Amino acid sequence: MTVDIGEMLYDSRCISIQINARGSRALMEEGLTDVQARVLVYIMAHSEQGVSLTDIHRDMSFSMAAASGLIKRLREKGYVRVVPCRLDERKKLLYATEKCAGVRAAMDAMLRHIRESLYRGFTEEELSELNRLQKKMLRNLGEPDKSNLEG
Repeated sequence: MTVDIGEMLYDSRCISIQINARGSRALMEEGLTDVQARVLVYIMAHSEQGVSLTDIHRDMSFSMAAASGLIKRLREKGYVRVVPCRLDERKKLLYATEKCAGVRAAMDAMLRHIRESLYRGFTEEELSELNRLQKKMLRNLGEPDKSNLEG
């Protein structure tokens, strides 16, 4: 049997789209987009020391304008508070509010449900092999595309 690589690529794309759609539906109930949720998770991960707009721009690869707009919307929704930095009055630090705790619980439940649905019926050996193969594909994509360089 010949494996249809194009079909495999299409199936991978469909899996990704369905995961995103499920996540988006769950987040919509919280009034968030998936991008806003990713930024909130980042802010929550840095909740002790706070995070700056520049950190979000740099670490999450958003333009400054996009990062600023995201933070503005998250502030309006009550998910983020801004505190002036004690060491540099020009710098503002972002912190997650208490409202984020409920969102975090909803996101964790959603991710658990997606994992359970996606990997239902897989053996430990199958999961291990899938993990190995996905990491190999990511390494392949991380290497320079030599086919375009030789043309």
